[in-house]
Amino acid sequence: MQPNSSVVQPPLPSFHYSKGFILFHSVLLLLVAPAAEPVELAQLTIERRVIIRVPMAKKERARAPVAPSRDEWEERKGPRCIALRSIRAASIVVRNGVDLILTDGHRYRARMERGCDSVGFYSGFYVEPDDDGSLCSGRDELQARSGMSCEIDSFRRLIAAEPDD
Repeated sequence: MQPNSSVVQPPLPSFHYSKGFILFHSVLLLLVAPAAEPVELAQLTIERRVIIRVPMAKKERARAPVAPSRDEWEERKGPRCIALRSIRAASIVVRNGVDLILTDGHRYRARMERGCDSVGFYSGFYVEPDDDGSLCSGRDELQARSGMSCEIDSFRRLIAAEPDD
């Protein structure tokens, strides 16, 4: 039997849906569909915190071969900031300051804010570095292991005093 060529199939209807129509029906389907599991949302914030510990100097390390005693240091005007990477150790010599011993042998005294007793730093201290990598007076503070913290008021450069003849 030969197929009848005179029969013409009507074309399938073509539908043109607008984006709004599709979006509406998609949302409608999501509302009607059973929820498999509840959706949980969470937020995670990661912060980077760096703390540098500065140890107290041991007597044999802190003193130069001919180091002056505590009364033989003269204070001179110091810088506003000191590079953290250059601090080797610290020493407590005065009541309101901490002496910083640098890798190149220089010494600077970090004078603390009024009312801050440096005895609390006897076992070392912590510093939270700023982006510039410097410890600055008027901006940074030393944090004792006991939890006490004191802002640095100023830095004084220490030089060996000339012996009196």
